Amino acid sequence: MMKLVVASHNPVKLAAVADGFRAMFPGALFQVRAVSVETGLAAQPCSDEETLQGARLRACLAQQAEPQADLWFGVEGGVQDTPQGMLAFAWVVALSATASGQARTGAFYLPPAVASLVREGVELGEADDIVFGRVNSKQENGAVGLLTGDVIDRKSLYIPAVILALIPHKNPALYKGG
Repeated sequence: MMKLVVASHNPVKLAAVADGFRAMFPGALFQVRAVSVETGLAAQPCSDEETLQGARLRACLAQQAEPQADLWFGVEGGVQDTPQGMLAFAWVVALSATASGQARTGAFYLPPAVASLVREGVELGEADDIVFGRVNSKQENGAVGLLTGDVIDRKSLYIPAVILALIPHKNPALYKGG
């Protein structure tokens, strides 16, 4: 049985990793384990680069915490201001002893009221809760679910990025030396 370690206890991230792995490796026996890691980074990454760095760091710290696992995942949500408004997205990093993959989710613009709170230093999940009158939405449908009426929720946004981050693990011969 393969052991997958995710550097988060967020049930949305754990479910996205499990569903993405299951889609890429049908029939594989695996278990997903959550670990707590302290990145020392800001709670809310505010650029594409900072978000990717956070996902990489989380995956590396998961590897350090549970070195006997087969795969380690970092899933990091972030935002970035652009001239058109504030984008929200996430990066997924999947590490093994022999390969590393990374992929980003789709991105979407946040409503001005949410973006304004984030610019003031409020974490996106908390800003969503304030604007939408919710509690702990980041462990449920997230901003994307709130904005799309759950046509796309946070888990379904993350799953394609998990799948794409697993490409080097599914095709190791094609990624040797990379």
